[in-house]
Amino acid sequence: MAQRISLDEFIPLQEQGAVVVDVREANEYVEGHVPGATFAPMSRIALHLADIPRDEDVYVICRSGNRSQAMADLMAGQGIRAISVDDGTMGWINRGLPVHTGQEP
Repeated sequence: MAQRISLDEFIPLQEQGAVVVDVREANEYVEGHVPGATFAPMSRIALHLADIPRDEDVYVICRSGNRSQAMADLMAGQGIRAISVDDGTMGWINRGLPVHTGQEP
């Protein structure tokens, strides 16, 4: 099972340029995502696994933390140092933190 991290622990890591993978679907991602988060939807995660780094921690985020935990577990099984972010993007938004909209990270 992949590790989990609280949103409080994740925030400074994201600010320092951590690798973030958003596993929500396209309509969710374009509406608002953590700045710098790479889009790799759960429904097509297999297409993105080869592009995810294996030599550093990868923070996996979704809406609330459920899908990210499932995908972090899958990634960990593929040799990726995946860590699921508790509370997800909704927690991020509810704290008033900045989000990017559209397709670009």
